[in-house]
Amino acid sequence: MSRKQQRGEATAEQVLDAALRIYASSGEAGLTVGALTKASGVSPGSLYHHFGSLDGVVATLALRSLDQLLTTLVTALEQATDARSGVQAAVIAYLDFVQAHPDAARIMHSVPADREVMTHAEQIRDSQEARLTPIALWIHAHQESGELAELPSPMIESLVMGPVVAVVRRWLTVGDLDLKEAARALPERIWRSVSRS
Repeated sequence: MSRKQQRGEATAEQVLDAALRIYASSGEAGLTVGALTKASGVSPGSLYHHFGSLDGVVATLALRSLDQLLTTLVTALEQATDARSGVQAAVIAYLDFVQAHPDAARIMHSVPADREVMTHAEQIRDSQEARLTPIALWIHAHQESGELAELPSPMIESLVMGPVVAVVRRWLTVGDLDLKEAARALPERIWRSVSRS
């Protein structure tokens, strides 16, 4: 990697770190180009050069958080001894990630991030291929062993992650759910939804 590329990556990380701090302290309304250039020390031109727009900053930040989350989920699955413990571990890993990184979770589940995902879903999925392939292979292996229901992998993913995402969004927005209680209640219920038996 050239020095110019290294400087570019450092600048991008500087902007992303500042954006996360601003989002955490001031929310979506506080994350403006002016606030971001002031907090990061990066010029508006440089910001637009690296990210294209403020939405591009939010999308990149959300993808960085998603990458960290997927790494956590893959690790949880790969350490499990069977499908049941894997599904349960993935649910708990997601909830633990959110508790440990609430600001990253907030931006990952934000309206601008959702909009970006809906607009560029296929590109985003392609960019996360390295993280998603082990999950699909894990699902396939446990379907072959007779533990997981014979459903398409995206359906299994949705049945496992859908309730977790709903709980996390409610915790982030309304705040009337306890993630520790969710970690006790959800894993077994979710497992029953994808178990072959």
